[in-house]
Amino acid sequence: MKSNIIWFLLLANLSWAQNKTLHPEAFLKIVEKYHPVARQAQIDIRKSDAQILASRGAFDPILRHYIASKTLDGASYYQYNAPELSIPTWYGIELNAGVENLQGNRLDISQTMGQTSYIGIQIPVAKNLLMDKRRAALQQAKLMNKMAFAEQRVVLNQLFLEAMEAYWHWLKCYQALRITNQNLEAARKRVDFVRRSVELGDRPAVDTLEASTQFMYMDNQNLAKMVEYENSTLQLSAFLWQENNTPNLLTKDVSPAEVWGDFSLFSNFDLDLNSILQKVDSFHPEIQAYLFKIEGLNVEKKLKFQSLLPKIDLQYNHLMKDKYSSNAGALFANNYQYGIKFELPLRLSSGRGEYQTAKLKVEETTIQLSQKKQQIQIKINSYFNQFQNLKKQIQTQEKAVTSYQALTKAEESKFSQGESSLFLINSREIKALEAAEKLLDLKAYLFKTVYALQASAGLLI
Repeated sequence: MKSNIIWFLLLANLSWAQNKTLHPEAFLKIVEKYHPVARQAQIDIRKSDAQILASRGAFDPILRHYIASKTLDGASYYQYNAPELSIPTWYGIELNAGVENLQGNRLDISQTMGQTSYIGIQIPVAKNLLMDKRRAALQQAKLMNKMAFAEQRVVLNQLFLEAMEAYWHWLKCYQALRITNQNLEAARKRVDFVRRSVELGDRPAVDTLEASTQFMYMDNQNLAKMVEYENSTLQLSAFLWQENNTPNLLTKDVSPAEVWGDFSLFSNFDLDLNSILQKVDSFHPEIQAYLFKIEGLNVEKKLKFQSLLPKIDLQYNHLMKDKYSSNAGALFANNYQYGIKFELPLRLSSGRGEYQTAKLKVEETTIQLSQKKQQIQIKINSYFNQFQNLKKQIQTQEKAVTSYQALTKAEESKFSQGESSLFLINSREIKALEAAEKLLDLKAYLFKTVYALQASAGLLI
């Protein structure tokens, strides 16, 4: 019930005395809110948010607790109890603190009996100092999140473009059906007029055949346009969904809005070529996705560079036997434990290979970005040229339609005075019908081109 209420609220320009009209802006709102592709894009963003959260987990403090005990032949070797808290930080430094409680009769002489506590730090001084897997994973997850938003815009741009192409085709078929309806009605009236004229002896009987033939032609044209309109309605319905993920078919009482001359639809669109081209680098979602991808690959390159460095880890723990024995003097004077770990593959084959691969990925994606920019610019220029040409064609075609309609009316006037023939009227009428249909095609193409121009520049959403 709720989805039905929202549905009818989005049907703009309702006229209850006549059929309901579906405005293109209301149609796009329905598509954006309920279409499965749009909703799937939202899910992808939420998945990338979850990936960021998972990557942050590598920096969560970790509480460990190790308990061990050994008894053999009635002798207690040891009882060991060691809780520890470790805190990883952004720059690879790890802080830790813990308590060790060791009891037993057979201990290694290097082990300390009783309870000791410690506070320590572990520092990488070469490899993993500037970048490590944890930082790389989090940075890449954030970039993937930005890419998800950019890819959502790519998806919605394409979805909106396809949806509006279906809408303009639906509107064109609706208008074509109205024109053929009008022509069919005119042909019907002409048949009645000719029949009366034949009965009065003013026209030859063959004129009845001529008028009936034209009526049948117009009837067939009307039936064909009816099928086209019904099919276009089905195609448009493919973009209309309800809140519960169920498709929604347009009913016959819903018609398109009369927007052929409403250029206010383009008021929010940028139709200046230079301005559009300037916005591409900053706003086009596909380019933004490539830039985020390159940034992510640079993070990977920094990580792979760490494989070329020696692994040198310093670890220092300040030890305390009890709360009264803490030595606040020099770090290496008393009560301490330290270690240095050094590793270096002698040939660095793996590190060099991985780093070279990471560099080539950046280079490859940069080339792809340059190619994508060129493709986008060519597409924008192509649609803009079409847009400019269509405006001129429509102006010429509107004059042609007016002229053909005037010729048809003039021929009908002559016919009523006995100075013309049905053949000439029919010829004029067919030419006027063809010209009117051509005008509808051009107008639909113009509106499709405007939306395609915006979509090609990434500005439709």
